[in-house]
Amino acid sequence: MSRIEALIAEHCPDGVQFRGLGECAAYSDTRVDASELDETNFVGVDNLLQNAAGKNDANYPPNTARLTAYEAGDILLGNIRPYLKKIWLANDSGGCSGDVLAIRITEAHRAELIPEFLYRLLASDVFFAYNMQHAKGAKMPRGSKEAILKYRIPVPPIEVQREIVKVLDTFTQLEAELEARRRQYKYYRDALVLACGEPPFKTAPLNEIGKFIRGKRFTKADYEDDGIPVIHYGEIYTHYGTAANSVISHVRSEMADSLRYAKPGDVVVTDVGETVEDVGKAVAWVGSEDVAIHDHCYAFRHSMNPKFVSYCMQTTSFIAEKAKYVARTKVNTLLIDGFSKIRIPVPPLEEQERIVAILDRFDTLVNDITDGLPAEITARRQQYAHYRDRLLTFREAA
Repeated sequence: MSRIEALIAEHCPDGVQFRGLGECAAYSDTRVDASELDETNFVGVDNLLQNAAGKNDANYPPNTARLTAYEAGDILLGNIRPYLKKIWLANDSGGCSGDVLAIRITEAHRAELIPEFLYRLLASDVFFAYNMQHAKGAKMPRGSKEAILKYRIPVPPIEVQREIVKVLDTFTQLEAELEARRRQYKYYRDALVLACGEPPFKTAPLNEIGKFIRGKRFTKADYEDDGIPVIHYGEIYTHYGTAANSVISHVRSEMADSLRYAKPGDVVVTDVGETVEDVGKAVAWVGSEDVAIHDHCYAFRHSMNPKFVSYCMQTTSFIAEKAKYVARTKVNTLLIDGFSKIRIPVPPLEEQERIVAILDRFDTLVNDITDGLPAEITARRQQYAHYRDRLLTFREAA
């Protein structure tokens, strides 16, 4: 018998009490001034990471004067597109945007429910399936705040909660080590690219390096198995990496004259996205033929190494600068006039090629689906999910 099973047999042999989340927790009712926040303690839905991977520092400041305050031990839940599973257990205090819910265990129940255990309940696939089931809206679903508080959670004895958290922590530590390696690769990428903008090299704005050509609209009804190769803006978020030499979609051949094309060597940039980071995401087109692009894309035509330009657009500094030129409306939209003024390094072509060769090796290590870090991280997450589901399943007391 495991220690957890022994604790359950000792403290709750007849089952565990279940309660609605709202019986022992509530949404934060405290506020904080935006002037008290910075990129480290302001949490918007954009800097919460998918699949319960925590958060990054924010790339843009709050856009309201007063925000919901959160405290260490609160659980921050992204309330847009619940299927992205954005959730973070706060380890400090700060403020969050209106699209982030700060869930706080009430004072009366802190002796019987620990934040680390509640976080794992709410980070489970079972909870997110429930959240999606009650979400409102089709294009941009939002979780129902009322339904979330009705979600039933097990509340085993504190000793059981602590032991479960201890076991699951061993898995999350392994994943944290892998994520640290990923961040290390990103650091080297940024350092290599930024060094190319220092003397004796120079930088230049994108609109002096090349020109932006907007695509033309096509729809899903135009797709067919064979025909004109196309890149849809949504595929740039989900399918393509730094560069691509083949496509996954085609449209009807008779549309040829109504479309606009990226040429080999162009960098294709999205102009809309559900998050600020998605907007302006780029893929270098290194195929051997022209490819049609959607009207929510621009082809950036230039004479540099296309993969070097694409790597420049992935750097932390470029993303932070890009965030200034995103109109945050219902759908985040790129302001191309401002975006085109962002400066990037312009070293000699041979230096660009040298950097690309190094970063390609990094990219394989970080992003290759079978041999790189994602495969290791996926394996750890599957292992974690298996044990989490087993450990968080309880028989309900009569």
